[in-house]
Amino acid sequence: MANELTVAVLGPGGVGGLLAALLSRSGHRVICLSGEQTAETLRTGGIQVRSARFGDFAARVEADTELREPVDACLVTVKDTALDAALARVPAPVLGDGLLVPFLNGVEHPAALRARYRPDRVAPAVIRVESTRVAPGVVEHGSPFAEIDLTGTDVPRPRLDALAEAFAAAGPATRVLEDETAALWAKMSFLAPFALLTTRYGLPLGDVRTRHRDELTALVEETAAISHACGGPADPAQALARYDAFPAVTKSSMQRDAEAGRPLELDAIGGALLRAAERHGVPAPVAARVVGELSDRAGGAARR
Repeated sequence: MANELTVAVLGPGGVGGLLAALLSRSGHRVICLSGEQTAETLRTGGIQVRSARFGDFAARVEADTELREPVDACLVTVKDTALDAALARVPAPVLGDGLLVPFLNGVEHPAALRARYRPDRVAPAVIRVESTRVAPGVVEHGSPFAEIDLTGTDVPRPRLDALAEAFAAAGPATRVLEDETAALWAKMSFLAPFALLTTRYGLPLGDVRTRHRDELTALVEETAAISHACGGPADPAQALARYDAFPAVTKSSMQRDAEAGRPLELDAIGGALLRAAERHGVPAPVAARVVGELSDRAGGAARR
């Protein structure tokens, strides 16, 4: 990769829009991929960012409904519930040698993407940020941080380093991690209890960690055991400490989706957690109950 990259962003929402704008401001060519209405908005008005961390600014981007030329990297920033339809905008022959960088929840998507694209060009990433698309082309970045972990078991290290350098220069603190499994399960171990319980009870994190502390603790311990069995980190005490450090009003993205009547990423998070537990023979009664209750409410969204 050259210092100036061409980067496609599939799904310019809260996360994708923020990254697209930051990369564009940093001097990279950015092509946002979306539906025609959003694409037209981005072509004419670019992306407006409101951020205490990065400032308020506008960034020009290109926009299209489909990837029509090779790029250095394509960031996948859609929800798992929209992934299959969205990937039609990124034909594998066109992407070719470009990196496919999924910023997706869960742990099962890398295998599915490697079956569709070059396996040695799929570079899963984890981002820690609170960023929301409040209107097409308008992004509010609410957290005082934006941190990216970039990985990819078989991806050439120079390709990862070049993209990480671009991210870091654009703003987000970025590191390349050798252990893809550990990186994905580190996020899953934190996300699953948080997402499942805030959505199950319709409460922000502060109320969950006080009113449902025992259940949160049990679910964190189950998730840590599953992570450990899969080769990921396992530190329940650290996870609980992180929850306690978050503002009490914090809501998970799954909870916000439920409140807005949008499809839930229940299968990508809860379903994947239970499938991993079953594969490794790890008991997960609390996870099974909570996922089952949410699945019933959502009409059977999580499969086992």
